Amino acid sequence: CTPSERLLWARLTVFAAHFDLEAAEYICSGPDLPEREVLDVLTGLVAQSVLSREEHPTGVRYRLLDTVRMYGAGWLDSLGDTERMRRRHRDWYMGLATWCELEWFSPRQAEVAARVDVELPNLRAALECGLTQEDAHLGQYLAGTLWFFWVGCGRLTEGRLWLDRALELDTGHDEARLKALWVAGYVSLLQGDTVAALGALQECGDEAARTGSEPAGAYALHRMGCLALVSDDMARAEELLRAALARYREIGELNSNVLMGQVELAMAIAFQGDVAGAVDLCQEVREICEDHGERWTLAYALYVLGFAAWTRGEPARARAFLEECLVIDHAFNDLVGTVLAVELLALLTAEGGDPAEAAVLQGAAGRIWRSVGLPLFGSRFFNAPHALCEEAVRGRLGADRYARLVREGAA
Repeated sequence: CTPSERLLWARLTVFAAHFDLEAAEYICSGPDLPEREVLDVLTGLVAQSVLSREEHPTGVRYRLLDTVRMYGAGWLDSLGDTERMRRRHRDWYMGLATWCELEWFSPRQAEVAARVDVELPNLRAALECGLTQEDAHLGQYLAGTLWFFWVGCGRLTEGRLWLDRALELDTGHDEARLKALWVAGYVSLLQGDTVAALGALQECGDEAARTGSEPAGAYALHRMGCLALVSDDMARAEELLRAALARYREIGELNSNVLMGQVELAMAIAFQGDVAGAVDLCQEVREICEDHGERWTLAYALYVLGFAAWTRGEPARARAFLEECLVIDHAFNDLVGTVLAVELLALLTAEGGDPAEAAVLQGAAGRIWRSVGLPLFGSRFFNAPHALCEEAVRGRLGADRYARLVREGAA
Protein backbone atom coordinates (compact mmCIF):
# COMPACT_ATOMS: atom_id res chain seq x y z
CA CYS A 1 0.00 0.00 0.00
CA THR A 2 1.06 3.57 -0.66
CA PRO A 3 1.32 6.00 2.28
CA SER A 4 -2.04 7.51 1.29
CA GLU A 5 -3.65 4.08 1.18
CA ARG A 6 -2.25 3.17 4.59
CA LEU A 7 -3.52 6.47 6.03
CA LEU A 8 -7.01 5.99 4.62
CA TRP A 9 -7.03 2.37 5.79
CA ALA A 10 -6.28 3.51 9.33
CA ARG A 11 -8.97 6.20 9.26
CA LEU A 12 -11.63 3.92 7.78
CA THR A 13 -11.43 1.77 10.91
CA VAL A 14 -13.58 4.36 12.67
CA PHE A 15 -16.61 2.97 10.81
CA ALA A 16 -18.56 0.35 12.76
CA ALA A 17 -19.60 -1.57 9.62
CA HIS A 18 -20.01 -0.79 5.95
CA PHE A 19 -20.06 2.84 4.79
CA ASP A 20 -20.54 4.91 1.64
CA LEU A 21 -18.16 7.14 -0.30
CA GLU A 22 -19.74 10.39 0.89
CA ALA A 23 -19.14 9.51 4.55
CA ALA A 24 -15.56 8.39 3.85
CA GLU A 25 -14.80 11.62 1.99
CA TYR A 26 -16.02 13.80 4.86
CA ILE A 27 -14.65 11.82 7.79
CA CYS A 28 -11.32 10.65 6.43
CA SER A 29 -10.13 13.63 4.38
CA GLY A 30 -7.76 16.34 5.61
CA PRO A 31 -4.69 18.35 4.60
CA ASP A 32 -2.71 15.14 4.18
CA LEU A 33 -5.51 13.43 2.22
CA PRO A 34 -7.62 15.92 0.19
CA GLU A 35 -11.28 15.03 -0.23
CA ARG A 36 -10.96 14.95 -4.03
CA GLU A 37 -8.37 12.14 -3.75
CA VAL A 38 -10.32 9.86 -1.41
CA LEU A 39 -12.15 8.01 -4.21
CA ASP A 40 -8.92 7.10 -6.03
CA VAL A 41 -7.26 5.92 -2.83
CA LEU A 42 -10.39 3.98 -1.87
CA THR A 43 -10.38 2.31 -5.30
CA GLY A 44 -6.79 1.27 -4.72
CA LEU A 45 -7.71 -0.40 -1.44
CA VAL A 46 -10.55 -2.27 -3.18
CA ALA A 47 -8.16 -3.43 -5.90
CA GLN A 48 -5.87 -4.88 -3.21
CA SER A 49 -8.79 -6.54 -1.38
CA VAL A 50 -8.26 -4.46 1.75
CA LEU A 51 -11.80 -3.17 1.19
CA SER A 52 -14.78 -5.02 -0.28
CA ARG A 53 -17.27 -3.19 -2.47
CA GLU A 54 -20.94 -4.14 -1.97
CA GLU A 55 -24.18 -3.25 -3.72
CA HIS A 56 -26.97 -2.26 -1.31
CA PRO A 57 -30.52 -1.00 -1.96
CA THR A 58 -29.30 2.38 -0.71
CA GLY A 59 -26.29 2.39 -3.08
CA VAL A 60 -22.66 1.26 -3.23
CA ARG A 61 -21.04 0.63 0.14
CA TYR A 62 -17.61 -0.49 1.32
CA ARG A 63 -16.51 -2.75 4.15
CA LEU A 64 -13.36 -3.71 6.04
CA LEU A 65 -13.11 -7.26 7.33
CA ASP A 66 -12.91 -7.32 11.12
CA THR A 67 -9.30 -8.52 11.21
CA VAL A 68 -8.27 -5.89 8.66
CA ARG A 69 -10.11 -3.23 10.68
CA MET A 70 -8.35 -4.25 13.91
CA TYR A 71 -4.98 -4.10 12.19
CA GLY A 72 -5.67 -0.60 10.81
CA ALA A 73 -7.08 0.57 14.14
CA GLY A 74 -3.67 -0.12 15.67
CA TRP A 75 -2.11 2.27 13.16
CA LEU A 76 -4.71 4.93 14.00
CA ASP A 77 -3.91 4.57 17.72
CA SER A 78 -0.19 4.89 17.04
CA LEU A 79 -0.90 8.14 15.19
CA GLY A 80 -2.80 9.43 18.24
CA ASP A 81 -5.74 10.24 15.99
CA THR A 82 -8.45 7.85 17.19
CA GLU A 83 -10.49 10.30 19.31
CA ARG A 84 -10.45 13.01 16.65
CA MET A 85 -11.67 10.54 14.04
CA ARG A 86 -14.40 9.29 16.38
CA ARG A 87 -15.62 12.86 16.78
CA ARG A 88 -15.63 13.42 13.02
CA HIS A 89 -17.55 10.16 12.62
CA ARG A 90 -20.06 11.26 15.29
CA ASP A 91 -20.52 14.67 13.64
CA TRP A 92 -21.19 13.12 10.22
CA TYR A 93 -23.85 10.80 11.59
CA MET A 94 -25.38 13.61 13.65
CA GLY A 95 -25.82 15.47 10.38
CA LEU A 96 -27.24 12.40 8.68
CA ALA A 97 -29.78 11.83 11.48
CA THR A 98 -30.83 15.50 11.40
CA TRP A 99 -31.37 15.32 7.63
CA CYS A 100 -33.32 12.07 8.01
CA GLU A 101 -35.61 13.57 10.66
CA LEU A 102 -36.44 16.48 8.34
CA GLU A 103 -36.95 14.21 5.33
CA TRP A 104 -39.15 11.80 7.30
CA PHE A 105 -42.03 14.18 6.53
CA SER A 106 -41.62 13.95 2.76
CA PRO A 107 -41.97 11.58 -0.20
CA ARG A 108 -38.52 10.23 0.78
CA GLN A 109 -39.85 8.66 3.98
CA ALA A 110 -39.24 5.08 2.83
CA GLU A 111 -35.73 6.04 1.65
CA VAL A 112 -35.04 7.57 5.08
CA ALA A 113 -36.16 4.39 6.86
CA ALA A 114 -33.93 2.24 4.64
CA ARG A 115 -30.97 4.62 5.07
CA VAL A 116 -31.17 4.66 8.85
CA ASP A 117 -31.57 0.90 8.95
CA VAL A 118 -28.43 0.32 6.88
CA GLU A 119 -26.50 2.93 8.88
CA LEU A 120 -27.62 1.61 12.27
CA PRO A 121 -24.20 0.17 13.31
CA ASN A 122 -22.57 3.53 12.59
CA LEU A 123 -25.36 5.44 14.35
CA ARG A 124 -24.86 3.23 17.40
CA ALA A 125 -21.14 4.06 17.34
CA ALA A 126 -22.00 7.77 17.05
CA LEU A 127 -24.39 7.49 20.01
CA GLU A 128 -21.75 5.72 22.08
CA CYS A 129 -19.21 8.41 21.24
CA GLY A 130 -21.70 11.19 21.86
CA LEU A 131 -22.69 9.89 25.28
CA THR A 132 -19.19 9.18 26.56
CA GLN A 133 -17.27 12.35 25.62
CA GLU A 134 -17.31 15.85 27.09
CA ASP A 135 -19.94 17.28 24.73
CA ALA A 136 -22.47 14.59 25.74
CA HIS A 137 -25.40 16.83 24.84
CA LEU A 138 -24.74 15.75 21.23
CA GLY A 139 -25.49 12.17 22.23
CA GLN A 140 -28.67 13.31 23.98
CA TYR A 141 -29.75 15.19 20.90
CA LEU A 142 -28.97 12.27 18.59
CA ALA A 143 -30.98 9.84 20.75
CA GLY A 144 -33.96 12.19 20.52
CA THR A 145 -33.53 12.99 16.84
CA LEU A 146 -33.89 9.30 15.96
CA TRP A 147 -37.42 9.20 17.45
CA PHE A 148 -38.90 8.37 14.05
CA PHE A 149 -36.73 5.25 13.81
CA TRP A 150 -37.32 4.06 17.37
CA VAL A 151 -41.10 4.53 17.06
CA GLY A 152 -41.79 4.12 13.36
CA CYS A 153 -39.43 1.28 12.45
CA GLY A 154 -39.88 -1.24 15.26
CA ARG A 155 -36.97 -0.24 17.53
CA LEU A 156 -38.77 0.77 20.73
CA THR A 157 -36.62 -1.31 23.07
CA GLU A 158 -33.32 -0.12 21.66
CA GLY A 159 -34.51 3.47 21.57
CA ARG A 160 -35.55 3.25 25.21
CA LEU A 161 -32.07 2.02 26.18
CA TRP A 162 -30.28 4.89 24.44
CA LEU A 163 -32.74 7.49 25.75
CA ASP A 164 -32.45 6.23 29.32
CA ARG A 165 -28.67 6.45 29.06
CA ALA A 166 -28.88 9.93 27.59
CA LEU A 167 -31.15 11.22 30.33
CA GLU A 168 -28.82 9.97 33.08
CA LEU A 169 -26.39 12.71 32.00
CA ASP A 170 -26.56 16.32 33.17
CA THR A 171 -25.16 18.08 30.12
CA GLY A 172 -26.43 21.59 30.85
CA HIS A 173 -27.99 21.86 27.36
CA ASP A 174 -31.74 22.41 27.68
CA GLU A 175 -32.71 21.83 24.04
CA ALA A 176 -31.03 18.42 23.81
CA ARG A 177 -32.46 17.24 27.12
CA LEU A 178 -35.98 18.45 26.35
CA LYS A 179 -36.01 16.56 23.08
CA ALA A 180 -34.74 13.38 24.72
CA LEU A 181 -37.39 13.76 27.43
CA TRP A 182 -40.46 13.96 25.21
CA VAL A 183 -39.16 11.16 22.99
CA ALA A 184 -38.47 9.00 26.06
CA GLY A 185 -42.02 9.68 27.26
CA TYR A 186 -43.39 8.72 23.86
CA VAL A 187 -41.43 5.46 23.68
CA SER A 188 -42.29 4.54 27.28
CA LEU A 189 -46.03 5.02 26.85
CA LEU A 190 -46.05 2.88 23.69
CA GLN A 191 -44.34 0.15 25.72
CA GLY A 192 -47.04 0.44 28.37
CA ASP A 193 -44.71 1.94 31.01
CA THR A 194 -47.02 4.76 32.06
CA VAL A 195 -45.06 5.65 35.21
CA ALA A 196 -41.84 6.31 33.29
CA ALA A 197 -43.77 8.12 30.56
CA LEU A 198 -45.51 10.40 33.04
CA GLY A 199 -42.26 11.28 34.78
CA ALA A 200 -40.45 12.15 31.54
CA LEU A 201 -43.33 14.15 30.09
CA GLN A 202 -44.01 16.12 33.29
CA GLU A 203 -40.33 17.03 33.54
CA CYS A 204 -40.31 18.03 29.88
CA GLY A 205 -43.39 20.23 30.31
CA ASP A 206 -42.01 21.90 33.44
CA GLU A 207 -38.59 22.54 31.91
CA ALA A 208 -40.13 23.79 28.67
CA ALA A 209 -42.13 26.34 30.66
CA ARG A 210 -39.02 27.39 32.59
CA THR A 211 -36.87 27.82 29.49
CA GLY A 212 -39.60 29.21 27.24
CA SER A 213 -39.31 26.39 24.71
CA GLU A 214 -42.67 26.42 22.92
CA PRO A 215 -41.99 23.39 20.67
CA ALA A 216 -40.93 21.20 23.62
CA GLY A 217 -43.99 22.37 25.57
CA ALA A 218 -46.27 21.43 22.67
CA TYR A 219 -44.67 18.00 22.29
CA ALA A 220 -44.92 17.31 26.02
CA LEU A 221 -48.61 18.32 26.02
CA HIS A 222 -49.26 16.17 22.97
CA ARG A 223 -47.68 13.08 24.50
CA MET A 224 -49.52 13.64 27.79
CA GLY A 225 -52.68 13.45 25.68
CA CYS A 226 -51.42 10.22 24.13
CA LEU A 227 -50.71 8.89 27.63
CA ALA A 228 -54.29 9.67 28.65
CA LEU A 229 -55.46 7.87 25.49
CA VAL A 230 -53.72 4.59 26.31
CA SER A 231 -54.78 4.99 29.97
CA ASP A 232 -58.48 5.01 28.94
CA ASP A 233 -59.13 8.62 30.03
CA MET A 234 -60.68 9.63 26.72
CA ALA A 235 -62.14 12.94 27.83
CA ARG A 236 -58.77 14.05 29.20
CA ALA A 237 -57.03 12.76 26.06
CA GLU A 238 -59.36 14.80 23.86
CA GLU A 239 -58.76 17.93 25.95
CA LEU A 240 -54.96 17.62 25.90
CA LEU A 241 -54.70 16.65 22.24
CA ARG A 242 -56.88 19.55 21.14
CA ALA A 243 -54.73 21.90 23.20
CA ALA A 244 -51.53 20.45 21.70
CA LEU A 245 -52.83 20.80 18.15
CA ALA A 246 -53.74 24.42 18.88
CA ARG A 247 -50.18 25.03 20.09
CA TYR A 248 -48.74 23.41 16.99
CA ARG A 249 -50.80 25.78 14.85
CA GLU A 250 -49.62 28.78 16.88
CA ILE A 251 -45.94 27.97 16.33
CA GLY A 252 -46.40 26.85 12.72
CA GLU A 253 -45.40 23.22 13.33
CA LEU A 254 -46.47 20.65 10.73
CA ASN A 255 -44.87 17.23 10.50
CA SER A 256 -45.61 13.55 11.11
CA ASN A 257 -45.92 14.09 14.87
CA VAL A 258 -48.52 16.82 14.42
CA LEU A 259 -50.57 14.65 12.07
CA MET A 260 -50.26 11.74 14.48
CA GLY A 261 -51.71 14.00 17.17
CA GLN A 262 -54.75 14.53 14.95
CA VAL A 263 -55.10 10.77 14.42
CA GLU A 264 -54.84 10.20 18.18
CA LEU A 265 -57.54 12.82 18.71
CA ALA A 266 -59.69 10.91 16.22
CA MET A 267 -59.14 7.74 18.28
CA ALA A 268 -60.15 9.53 21.48
CA ILE A 269 -63.42 10.85 20.07
CA ALA A 270 -64.18 7.58 18.24
CA PHE A 271 -63.87 5.68 21.52
CA GLN A 272 -66.34 8.20 22.99
CA GLY A 273 -68.84 7.47 20.21
CA ASP A 274 -68.17 10.35 17.78
CA VAL A 275 -67.27 8.13 14.83
CA ALA A 276 -68.26 10.73 12.22
CA GLY A 277 -65.95 13.31 13.80
CA ALA A 278 -63.11 10.80 13.86
CA VAL A 279 -63.62 10.04 10.16
CA ASP A 280 -63.52 13.76 9.30
CA LEU A 281 -60.24 14.21 11.17
CA CYS A 282 -58.63 11.20 9.49
CA GLN A 283 -59.81 12.16 6.03
CA GLU A 284 -58.10 15.51 6.54
CA VAL A 285 -54.93 13.70 7.62
CA ARG A 286 -55.11 11.53 4.49
CA GLU A 287 -55.25 14.61 2.28
CA ILE A 288 -52.27 16.24 4.01
CA CYS A 289 -50.30 12.99 3.84
CA GLU A 290 -50.97 12.71 0.13
CA ASP A 291 -49.85 16.32 -0.40
CA HIS A 292 -46.57 15.70 1.44
CA GLY A 293 -45.90 12.09 0.45
CA GLU A 294 -46.22 10.99 4.09
CA ARG A 295 -47.01 7.29 4.56
CA TRP A 296 -46.24 6.38 8.18
CA THR A 297 -48.96 8.54 9.80
CA LEU A 298 -51.28 7.68 6.93
CA ALA A 299 -51.24 4.05 8.09
CA TYR A 300 -52.63 5.07 11.51
CA ALA A 301 -55.32 7.20 9.86
CA LEU A 302 -56.30 4.15 7.81
CA TYR A 303 -56.49 2.09 11.01
CA VAL A 304 -58.96 4.57 12.53
CA LEU A 305 -60.97 4.63 9.29
CA GLY A 306 -61.04 0.83 9.41
CA PHE A 307 -62.24 0.94 13.01
CA ALA A 308 -64.95 3.43 12.04
CA ALA A 309 -66.09 1.28 9.11
CA TRP A 310 -66.31 -1.75 11.41
CA THR A 311 -68.45 0.14 13.93
CA ARG A 312 -70.75 1.20 11.08
CA GLY A 313 -71.23 -2.38 9.92
CA GLU A 314 -69.12 -2.08 6.75
CA PRO A 315 -66.75 -5.06 7.03
CA ALA A 316 -65.52 -5.06 3.42
CA ARG A 317 -64.62 -1.37 3.62
CA ALA A 318 -62.97 -1.90 7.02
CA ARG A 319 -60.87 -4.79 5.67
CA ALA A 320 -59.70 -2.71 2.70
CA PHE A 321 -58.52 0.08 5.02
CA LEU A 322 -56.72 -2.37 7.32
CA GLU A 323 -55.01 -4.25 4.51
CA GLU A 324 -53.65 -0.96 3.09
CA CYS A 325 -52.58 -0.01 6.62
CA LEU A 326 -50.71 -3.30 7.04
CA VAL A 327 -48.84 -2.93 3.74
CA ILE A 328 -47.45 0.42 4.92
CA ASP A 329 -46.68 -0.73 8.46
CA HIS A 330 -44.91 -3.85 7.17
CA ALA A 331 -42.77 -1.72 4.82
CA PHE A 332 -41.60 0.39 7.77
CA ASN A 333 -41.53 -2.53 10.24
CA ASP A 334 -43.79 -0.46 12.51
CA LEU A 335 -44.74 -3.04 15.12
CA VAL A 336 -47.30 -0.89 16.97
CA GLY A 337 -49.27 -0.05 13.85
CA THR A 338 -48.99 -3.62 12.57
CA VAL A 339 -50.26 -5.29 15.71
CA LEU A 340 -53.21 -2.91 16.14
CA ALA A 341 -54.29 -3.62 12.56
CA VAL A 342 -53.86 -7.39 12.96
CA GLU A 343 -55.99 -7.40 16.14
CA LEU A 344 -58.86 -5.64 14.37
CA LEU A 345 -58.42 -7.76 11.25
CA ALA A 346 -58.76 -10.88 13.41
CA LEU A 347 -62.15 -9.66 14.66
CA LEU A 348 -63.31 -8.91 11.11
CA THR A 349 -62.17 -12.40 10.07
CA ALA A 350 -64.11 -14.00 12.91
CA GLU A 351 -67.23 -12.04 12.10
CA GLY A 352 -66.78 -13.03 8.45
CA GLY A 353 -67.13 -16.70 9.35
CA ASP A 354 -63.54 -17.94 9.59
CA PRO A 355 -62.82 -18.49 13.29
CA ALA A 356 -59.73 -20.64 12.65
CA GLU A 357 -58.00 -17.91 10.64
CA ALA A 358 -59.01 -15.37 13.29
CA ALA A 359 -57.33 -17.46 15.98
CA VAL A 360 -54.15 -17.67 13.89
CA LEU A 361 -54.15 -13.88 13.52
CA GLN A 362 -54.59 -13.45 17.27
CA GLY A 363 -51.62 -15.74 17.85
CA ALA A 364 -49.51 -13.67 15.47
CA ALA A 365 -50.56 -10.47 17.22
CA GLY A 366 -49.69 -11.91 20.61
CA ARG A 367 -46.17 -12.67 19.40
CA ILE A 368 -45.72 -9.12 18.06
CA TRP A 369 -46.85 -7.58 21.36
CA ARG A 370 -43.84 -9.21 23.05
CA SER A 371 -41.60 -6.97 20.97
CA VAL A 372 -43.68 -3.87 21.72
CA GLY A 373 -44.50 -4.01 25.41
CA LEU A 374 -47.70 -4.26 27.43
CA PRO A 375 -50.32 -5.93 25.17
CA LEU A 376 -52.86 -3.41 23.89
CA PHE A 377 -51.28 -0.89 26.31
CA GLY A 378 -53.40 -2.44 29.08
CA SER A 379 -56.33 -0.40 27.67
CA ARG A 380 -59.88 -1.72 27.68
CA PHE A 381 -60.72 0.44 24.66
CA PHE A 382 -57.82 -0.84 22.54
CA ASN A 383 -58.44 -4.35 23.91
CA ALA A 384 -62.14 -4.42 22.95
CA PRO A 385 -61.66 -5.96 19.44
CA HIS A 386 -59.31 -8.60 20.87
CA ALA A 387 -61.71 -9.53 23.68
CA LEU A 388 -64.73 -9.72 21.34
CA CYS A 389 -62.79 -11.85 18.89
CA GLU A 390 -61.40 -14.23 21.51
CA GLU A 391 -64.81 -14.78 23.11
CA ALA A 392 -66.49 -15.55 19.78
CA VAL A 393 -63.68 -17.70 18.38
CA ARG A 394 -62.97 -19.70 21.53
CA GLY A 395 -66.67 -20.48 21.83
CA ARG A 396 -66.88 -21.77 18.25
CA LEU A 397 -63.59 -23.68 18.14
CA GLY A 398 -63.32 -24.97 21.68
CA ALA A 399 -60.49 -24.15 24.06
CA ASP A 400 -58.06 -26.83 22.83
CA ARG A 401 -58.32 -26.06 19.12
CA TYR A 402 -58.25 -22.32 19.79
CA ALA A 403 -55.04 -22.68 21.80
CA ARG A 404 -53.46 -24.80 19.06
CA LEU A 405 -54.28 -22.24 16.35
CA VAL A 406 -53.00 -19.37 18.50
CA ARG A 407 -49.68 -21.24 18.83
CA GLU A 408 -49.64 -21.68 15.06
CA GLY A 409 -50.09 -17.94 14.59
CA ALA A 410 -47.34 -17.20 17.09
CA ALA A 411 -44.98 -19.45 15.14
